[in-house]
Amino acid sequence: MTRLPFRRRALILSALALAAAIFLWNTPALDPLVYPFRLFVTFIHETGHGLAALATGGRFLGFQVFENGTGIALTAGGSRLLILPAGYLGAAAFGAILFYLAHTVPHSRRISVVLGVLVGIVTLLYTGLLSASFSPVAFIVGLFTAGALIWLGRRADDDINLLALNFLAIMTALHAVFDLIGLVGSSGAMLGNVRNDAAAFSAEVAPLIPAAVWALVWAALAMAMLGAAVYFSIVRPWLRKRG
Repeated sequence: MTRLPFRRRALILSALALAAAIFLWNTPALDPLVYPFRLFVTFIHETGHGLAALATGGRFLGFQVFENGTGIALTAGGSRLLILPAGYLGAAAFGAILFYLAHTVPHSRRISVVLGVLVGIVTLLYTGLLSASFSPVAFIVGLFTAGALIWLGRRADDDINLLALNFLAIMTALHAVFDLIGLVGSSGAMLGNVRNDAAAFSAEVAPLIPAAVWALVWAALAMAMLGAAVYFSIVRPWLRKRG
């Protein structure tokens, strides 16, 4: 049986992944299946804050993920201008980049292994005993995800691996976008004494602009990232082929 070209297989599998994501989101009885991805999105969200702190000269002390799907990153120094948006935008960027790579790198199993190793390193450094604050939920989520990705990359069929990468990319990116849209209507929400990112950004960086506006701006940027990933990985190659 003739095997379909890589790009065509990637497109079919991404469509299946999108259909599965939409089905899960619209089937309340399957919420327990969505829950682990909710925790993983928070894992990536808090990692985004930490990496932004490191990139702007600050320190990343660790992060926590709570059972209700929220989280908090512990940072010191750095630029709040970049650290605060880096949670939602970091999660959207993660999903967009992973989607792009899944459609442009034929050896997708290598992507899984490398990503699994990176998730494992972040887990050990910033959620485990080496971090400033041990987070059992984040630690378990990180180790499980790292192990699953490495197993997929080494043992799973190419198409199963590609489907999993597309599903993870779509779930992470769309969750980030939907969270931002939801934040527009709850921009004053807090976790204990901690403001959400949009409220904190409005208070600390741009007090003249309401938090809801920043949430909308970030949502637009997140959607632009997704659009760019789809365009450069699917649309542009198709246009070039037709031309």
